[in-house]
Amino acid sequence: MSVSGDNGMRQLQEQLDAIESEVSSLQQEVEGLRSEKGEADEAINAIDRLESDDIVQVPLGGDAYVRAEIQDVDEIIVALGGGYAAERDKDGAVESLKHKKETLDDQISTLQEEISELEEEQAEIEQRAQQMQQQQLQQLQQQMQQQQGGTDDE
Repeated sequence: MSVSGDNGMRQLQEQLDAIESEVSSLQQEVEGLRSEKGEADEAINAIDRLESDDIVQVPLGGDAYVRAEIQDVDEIIVALGGGYAAERDKDGAVESLKHKKETLDDQISTLQEEISELEEEQAEIEQRAQQMQQQQLQQLQQQMQQQQGGTDDE
């Protein structure tokens, strides 16, 4: 194999490694967004079932909970993002969470498009690498035939 062929293959492998790493990172991000979307679904279902005088467990952090009685189901605090929250009535809270789910769906779609583009690029690079390997193999075979032809003449 030629030195330039080795360098070309090495560069293609580095590109493939970078793409695989990026795809893996994006897939993890998609899974995180899907998990967040699932939490929004759970919150919507919980709000729909919520009634005054219900006893619930409120997380305190560190796997610690406290029991609490719901006094007013029309005062629900919903995270808005960026560390901000707002008080909403039951319907408003559900609408906020549905909007959040739509935003998450848009983000997931965008990431999946990026993943598809990267996978297409990966396939193209793999095809180039395969073509390069075939060319190198053909060159080796030609060299071997020339060497054999040269020894037969002697």
